Amino acid sequence: MKEIGIMEVGGFRIGHAQNEEAATGCTVLLLDEASPAGVDIRGGGPASRESQLMNPLMMIQSIHAILLSGGSAFGLDAAGGVQKYLEERNIGYDVGVAKVPLVPQSCLFDLAIGRPDVRPDAAMAYAACEHASYEAPAEGNVGAGCGCTIGKVAGPARCMKSGFGTFAVQAGDVKVGAMVAVNALGDVTENGQVIAGLLNEEGTGLARTQTAMMEMLDALAAAGAPVPQGRGGADGGVFARAHENTTLGIIVTNAAFEKNFLCKIAGMAHNGYARAICPVHTMADGDSIYAVSTGSVQADVSIVGIMAAYAMERAIQNAARKAEGAYGLKGFADLNR
Repeated sequence: MKEIGIMEVGGFRIGHAQNEEAATGCTVLLLDEASPAGVDIRGGGPASRESQLMNPLMMIQSIHAILLSGGSAFGLDAAGGVQKYLEERNIGYDVGVAKVPLVPQSCLFDLAIGRPDVRPDAAMAYAACEHASYEAPAEGNVGAGCGCTIGKVAGPARCMKSGFGTFAVQAGDVKVGAMVAVNALGDVTENGQVIAGLLNEEGTGLARTQTAMMEMLDALAAAGAPVPQGRGGADGGVFARAHENTTLGIIVTNAAFEKNFLCKIAGMAHNGYARAICPVHTMADGDSIYAVSTGSVQADVSIVGIMAAYAMERAIQNAARKAEGAYGLKGFADLNR
């Protein structure tokens, strides 16, 4: 298995648009042809649109684009801009009287970083489509990664900037790529070691979110205070930042699969989340992964799933490494000069 550029998978363009002042943005995957896709949602707080289209029991077999964005549930309006762009080009599912572009979308929470009253909208998503290219996409503080942060359990003073990342691999004729906007409650890890996330109390190095959460529980127990149940709140407790997360990813492959197997591949790709984010899939995250087939290469679903998990793991690490310090938050380079 060798590393390749994500655009070598083929069959799509990627475009970003963002409002840097407001710290929010979106990233679009425009498919060259209507393509089968699956999805697997593991986090407890997703914001999504048209995700049921990818249920294997549903009639629709192919989609035209996928949009990842900030803005929490407010950002779900943005997919209309992708639909407008595609409709103008006569792209969509033919219903006789019109062609309806099918555009699943997922949103992450970035309202607390910049301006909560500015979110990705149809105009921003349309601009992302206009910027879409077959060239390697920018990574870091761009698109859906513009307002991404990680390590938020102790509040904004100790979290770090994250962003958008990609990675792709090839084995034989099979190509698999991953793209991801990392906006996690937890830390980003590599080989079990934290590389970005929760800062120590001095802000000079890294702590570990999982350890901090257990210490918070110990302190509550020692004080005789009630233990937070489920969602938490804004009182500085274990899930004080419980609504400010969600990591969004897309797997692309040139292997030919229908959407039932693509749902399985998306599920296996969550192993990449689990290897590179700790903790992950909490009720404080809306973690979602799409998987899209853009080619005709015959392949084993388990092998492609394994490749997808590896590519996603590396894409997450790239998202953390390439994020620059911004909005008063440290980036990877600020701790590794």
